[in-house]
Amino acid sequence: MLPPVLSAPVIPLIAPWVDLAGLAVFAASGALAAAKRQQTFVTLAFFALITGVGGGTMRDLLIDAPVFWVHDARVAALCLFVAVVIWVTPQRWWSDTALAWFDAVGLAAYAVYGAAKAIGYGVPPVPAAVMGVLTACVGGIIRDVLAGEPSILMRPELYVTAAALASGLFVTLVQFDTPITAAAVIAATAGFALRAAALRWRLALPAYGGDA
Repeated sequence: MLPPVLSAPVIPLIAPWVDLAGLAVFAASGALAAAKRQQTFVTLAFFALITGVGGGTMRDLLIDAPVFWVHDARVAALCLFVAVVIWVTPQRWWSDTALAWFDAVGLAAYAVYGAAKAIGYGVPPVPAAVMGVLTACVGGIIRDVLAGEPSILMRPELYVTAAALASGLFVTLVQFDTPITAAAVIAATAGFALRAAALRWRLALPAYGGDA
């Protein structure tokens, strides 16, 4: 088992609040996926929780860390609060475009936070970057599977790639002794910029052309 070496110098002091903001965005996307299918409040709450904590749960299990939301009462409470907000407000208030932009912010922040936490638990650089991608993307994958939608892994749009850029750049900058806060801001900004460009200009990776 890896030692719990997580410390303040590894994760910027503002990161837990950024983490909660990203959690709220992902929870909202999960609740909306259920709301658009006219499901019950229980289903909305479940979708909000599983989407919000899915990636972080997998990360913590893989790096032998305490599962974050089990030990922090704010997490489940925040997911439930988001589900309530979605439940009592008209669907027209929640445009897909606005949610996509908020999701882009959460994606970049989660990717950096996940990589930073992995480094703090002694995970080597490359696996730490992968942990960042898992943190940012697994919740959305679970949401899509449960909702019967094509998974983000099966879409050509730059989504996972943006998370990989954010986490990979953060890990690289840390290896070159860049101050942690600066590395986090630079990496998250780069990941958000790539995702924003994909949303604005519909950028996508080329598909496999084995039959050509």
